[in-house]
Amino acid sequence: MEFNALSIEEERIGKCIVNASYIIHKSIGPGLLEKIYEVCLTHELRKAGLDVKRQVTIPIQYDGIQFDEGLRLDLLVEDKVIIEIKSVEQVNPVWEAQIISHLKLTGLSLGYLINFNVPLIKNGIRRFRN
Repeated sequence: MEFNALSIEEERIGKCIVNASYIIHKSIGPGLLEKIYEVCLTHELRKAGLDVKRQVTIPIQYDGIQFDEGLRLDLLVEDKVIIEIKSVEQVNPVWEAQIISHLKLTGLSLGYLINFNVPLIKNGIRRFRN
């Protein structure tokens, strides 16, 4: 499967997301509620000058009908990158499939699944492409 290249802006946003995740994890560590990481990540990304929306509802189209109670994204950065936040001992493979589905349904190219409940945050960051 061949991917289209990400834009320079998408790559820049991705680097900001990874950097902010490291800052947060180093500062407050693992084991807290997902909402805490969501608020902190939103704050860090906004400090970096990015537009961040929390708990974004995205309508879906199915069989010619629009359903407004479609997707709920934890974070949407610059209307370009999806972030799903977890704070769990083990990542469920369904969540990985979920973010891939979110990318397909929104037409976006880049998404992150970030699990803050890990000893090393590098092991908790997964990047996904559409």
